[in-house]
Amino acid sequence: MIIVGLTGGIGSGKTTVANVFKALGVPIYIADEEAKRLMNTSKVIKRKLIALFGEEAYRDGKLNKSFLAKVIFNDRSHLEQMNAIVHPKVARHFKKWVLKQQNSPYVIKEVAILFENDGHKACDYVITVTAPKELKIKRLLNREENSIKRIEAIMRNQWDDNERVPLSDFVIENIDLENTKEQVLKIHKEITQKIL
Repeated sequence: MIIVGLTGGIGSGKTTVANVFKALGVPIYIADEEAKRLMNTSKVIKRKLIALFGEEAYRDGKLNKSFLAKVIFNDRSHLEQMNAIVHPKVARHFKKWVLKQQNSPYVIKEVAILFENDGHKACDYVITVTAPKELKIKRLLNREENSIKRIEAIMRNQWDDNERVPLSDFVIENIDLENTKEQVLKIHKEITQKIL
């Protein structure tokens, strides 16, 4: 099974790109969604996160996202400790998902911090989605609970496009949806031809 990593900074439009691949019949695994699910359902993860961040990490049995965001995006060591708890479980879940549920020529694993955790080493190809910083911020301000300060804190904890792009096999500049679709089609054809 060919694994294609799909990454990019917050607001770059990874999900938009993933949805275009999905429309082409490519199975998509969204690592951030799985991480959130596991943080709410895994007793082991819950116990470790409470030990790390205190009881406030969960409210009424559910992950207290706003509290955690404040803590981890202002303290890189806390972010790294949380990732060390959650990411290995997500990686194991992804392997099971690939082995038990997929029979497509290739799958896409969408993950925000792929290079930061050496996740690209487990991928056959990597696609990085880029967009100008102003456009990313504009997109993110339309989402709930976002402020420029919070967005910039998250951006500081992610690699810059200048670091991601040289290590990527493909780059999609996601500014205009129609153009993005064309770029996805081209990459889909190229990956499929390499496999077959």
